Amino acid sequence: MVSNTRLIEFKDIKNTESRDGYMGHLVPIEAESDIPFAINRIYYIADVPEGQVRGFHSHNDLEQVLICLHGSVTVKISTPFEEEHIVLDRLNKGLYIGPMVWREMYDFSQDAVLLVLASKHYDEADYIRDYPAYCRQAEGYFKGGE
Repeated sequence: MVSNTRLIEFKDIKNTESRDGYMGHLVPIEAESDIPFAINRIYYIADVPEGQVRGFHSHNDLEQVLICLHGSVTVKISTPFEEEHIVLDRLNKGLYIGPMVWREMYDFSQDAVLLVLASKHYDEADYIRDYPAYCRQAEGYFKGGE
């Protein structure tokens, strides 16, 4: 995995305790237990037109967990030293993205709903949107990928 990222597998309780059989999924998620931080902001991205790419930024301090609740989306995560493309397509699979990791979300299925749990409230000053500036800052942060 790219530095400062990891996949999180949440408990998926498939309830079959009904007269009719299968009753669906229950996926419990707890802050500071399943999520490695206190959740201060929650938002979701939906109805992304075909071919659109979201993201194109990093954060100085913010931590996030991305969960595709419905459909699928691919997330490109990178540092100046490594890159990976992760498909989120299960409601019990999350992608933790720590500080100083560039992210781009693309290939949204028509029905995709991407939930984002964030460690801090929105702060424009925490965003790094210029890729060359990001690379200069991230090289120091990751110290040559060590």
